[in-house]
Amino acid sequence: MERGREDASLTLRGLQNRSHEKIKLRKRKSTLYFSTQEKNARRRGDLLGENIHLVLFTIALRILNCFLVQTSFVPDEYWQSLEVAHHMVFKYPLWFLFQTIKRLRSYTYPLIFASIYKILHLLGKDSVQLLIWIPRLAQAFLSAVADVRLYSLMKQLENQEVARWVFFCQLCSWFTWYCCTRTLTNTMETVLTIIALFYYPLEGSKSMNSVKYSSLVALAFIIRPTAVIPWTPLLFRHFCQEPRKLDLILHHFLPVGFATLSLSLMIDRIFFGQWTLVQFNFLKFNVLQNLGTFYGSHPWHWYFSQGFPVILGTHLPFFIHGCYLAPKRHRILLVTVLWTLLVYSMLSHKEFRFIYPVLPFCMVFCGYSLTHLKTWKKPALSFLFLSNLFLALYTGLVHQRGTLDVMSHIQKVCYNNPNKSSASIFIMMPCHSTPYYSHVHCPLPMRFLQCPPDLTGKSQYLDEADVFYLNPLNWLHREFHDDASLPTHLITFSILAEEISAFLISSNYNRTAVFFHTHLPEGRIGSHVYVYERKLKGKFNTKMNSELSEIN
Repeated sequence: MERGREDASLTLRGLQNRSHEKIKLRKRKSTLYFSTQEKNARRRGDLLGENIHLVLFTIALRILNCFLVQTSFVPDEYWQSLEVAHHMVFKYPLWFLFQTIKRLRSYTYPLIFASIYKILHLLGKDSVQLLIWIPRLAQAFLSAVADVRLYSLMKQLENQEVARWVFFCQLCSWFTWYCCTRTLTNTMETVLTIIALFYYPLEGSKSMNSVKYSSLVALAFIIRPTAVIPWTPLLFRHFCQEPRKLDLILHHFLPVGFATLSLSLMIDRIFFGQWTLVQFNFLKFNVLQNLGTFYGSHPWHWYFSQGFPVILGTHLPFFIHGCYLAPKRHRILLVTVLWTLLVYSMLSHKEFRFIYPVLPFCMVFCGYSLTHLKTWKKPALSFLFLSNLFLALYTGLVHQRGTLDVMSHIQKVCYNNPNKSSASIFIMMPCHSTPYYSHVHCPLPMRFLQCPPDLTGKSQYLDEADVFYLNPLNWLHREFHDDASLPTHLITFSILAEEISAFLISSNYNRTAVFFHTHLPEGRIGSHVYVYERKLKGKFNTKMNSELSEIN
């Protein structure tokens, strides 16, 4: 009994001592208990709604991506953007693209780069290297923003694990690496499509905004009218599921469409000098008249048998696997991919880059596949990363680089020659094989073979390039009938060297530079680019010299 009383008294004394101490409460980790200051502090650590380190990593990766792509893909990455922008600002003489002359392309996209060029010019920093790289770095930054938006969207729709693997697939895609820093309208269309999808009312999305996403879609449409193709099923789905359909059309779609189309009309009115609905001209030429076949045609199944598998690359088995695993609410993304492939398959002229805007949609399904892999996840990740790394580095640093490297040589010809008008360049390649003044930025007389499509309906129509390649030697003797008309420099693919050797010898041309171009020469494209210089310099293109002298 006494022992029990002693224990009770000790317990009571301990409780009295504790009552004088401060009681420490456990802090809760739920965001419901965060103070306003703590929430603001967390927001300050975010950028684009995501962790700042993730965003900065993505931007840094795309900048690295930009500098590791030193090859050419298609002429449009220069001739529908940088060359037009360069002419807008610096007024160098330019043989315009047929698409610009016939008002098939809007000035909206080149205006972005023209603004950059104008700022550099006003600051006195318009060196040729900045003119080449700043537009591409700007495109790389926009692509990084789109990558982050795709990650954020998947985190909202699913969870962080799925978002992480979708993000991984997007970043290691070889074709995305190859295209996302190029100044192509397809690249801008892809960027705008991803960001618009972030605001699109997908089931589970917390960032839906009809005005924002429709504005981005409208902007993509005025830059490249074919942007309407992948968005057709998405817009139709939104319209069907929207309870207030009239309100959606009258207060969202129509005002946005009117504003963006008016902007496009005004921009093109300024630069074309007359009112022009470029988007209608583009669709009429490429879809209704199907005149794009002039630039090549493929069988109807090409996108399914070659185009789509090639741009997916080693992601293809994961895409197929992910299509079976993804929830039904994301079926609209798969429908969009298939719809886009089917519509483009009906057009004769086909290119890999045309279906680039739906490639990020495919990464969603690849991400689902990786999320559900258990046993083989590490080997699968290694396989994806290494296979895409090889393709990205090869296509970005090796394949088709000669036509860019030769422009650096032309820069030296210009800047090392005290009398710029005495030097002249003739590019004897398939038309638009190289960039032009945007990559030289020097008033040097240059010429290339022309290839405008036929609008007259002639069955045996041949452009200047076709006539040249029928008999290059005769064409050269006929075109340059005396020494005074000969250019100082000729640039050609190696495949043509033997055929025109007699002309080169008789006109005193020596080969002064050789640039590797591709391991896969075909048709008129050779494995190397040759530069020939004439010993006895003469006049070339007197009319152009007089125009260029005004710039000096």
